[in-house]
Amino acid sequence: MKTAAAVLTEPNRPLEIIDLEVPKLRRGQVLVDVAFSGVCHTQVLEWRGYRGVDPYLPHCLGHEGSGIVLEIGDGVTKVERDDHVILSWIKGSGISAGGSVYSWRKQRINAGPITTFNRVSVVSEDRLTIVPSEFSLKTAALVGCALPTGLGSVFNVARPISGQSIAIFGVGGVGLCTAMAAKVRDCTPIIAIDLVEQKLELARAIGATYLINASQDSVLERIFQICPDGVDFAVEATGRTNVMCQALEAVRPRGGAVVVIGNARHGEMWELDPKQLNLGKRIFGTWGGDSQPDRDYLRYCDLVMMGSLNLDAFLAPPAYPLNGVNAALTDLELGKLTRPIIDLSIL
Repeated sequence: MKTAAAVLTEPNRPLEIIDLEVPKLRRGQVLVDVAFSGVCHTQVLEWRGYRGVDPYLPHCLGHEGSGIVLEIGDGVTKVERDDHVILSWIKGSGISAGGSVYSWRKQRINAGPITTFNRVSVVSEDRLTIVPSEFSLKTAALVGCALPTGLGSVFNVARPISGQSIAIFGVGGVGLCTAMAAKVRDCTPIIAIDLVEQKLELARAIGATYLINASQDSVLERIFQICPDGVDFAVEATGRTNVMCQALEAVRPRGGAVVVIGNARHGEMWELDPKQLNLGKRIFGTWGGDSQPDRDYLRYCDLVMMGSLNLDAFLAPPAYPLNGVNAALTDLELGKLTRPIIDLSIL
């Protein structure tokens, strides 16, 4: 069997769309007909070579998606043929089967335990979660990364109570999901900060009560005008170390907390003033919003079906075809949209 796939051959070069020979399934592996894939800033960093030396080149990309199970390997009990599934980089239950090796013109093409920029993908059992067949597969692709990271940063890490304040630094895909979770938790005020006015307007539509355009306003000055003692929580979703410093300064002494989601470029360091910690402020890191697929993903789907989450910003823009993957990466990098979605049924 062959599959069309977008392959990274060299850093900072366009992905190549090629037909790969699909390997036979090993124990714990599942063959998935990929329906939709999200495009994340992590892929932009990998594509640009900003994550350091890449020892796996050439390789497939993509770590969030949805699809339908075509075949299961030995030992797989979590899913069956024809199940609708979420594909996620976050590990759940099941066999951890590792990566795969596809082939093209006698050349090895590496792939991790999950890749989603390919029409058919060999995926490790522990990266799959069954989703009800009536749930939109296009929406399900977002549950692989954007939703669990953004929602989880609030539900699982910050854990605000009703009436507590929150500032969200960066309202791209993950930041918007953070704002949705803050609204569900009845945070007030919800302050959205970004450089792009269009993203701020999307945050307003989702429930942000104050908007700060960092290209026009003094961010900290505006935050302290809104919350004189500082906010209860700040979520950093830009990956910029100077913004991480701002987020820490923005939270209140004696209990204010920062949740750092953003991925900095390889080699960048965050220098902070220890006095901020002496004031009783806290810093939390998180791995995918501390979401656990088997515990959380269906709960997130329920919130979507109940109408508690406004996903228009993600679902309204047209999906990209697979051969538009380089445009999707570029548009995401330039901030033209929040979360590109690739429709794998369109080459």
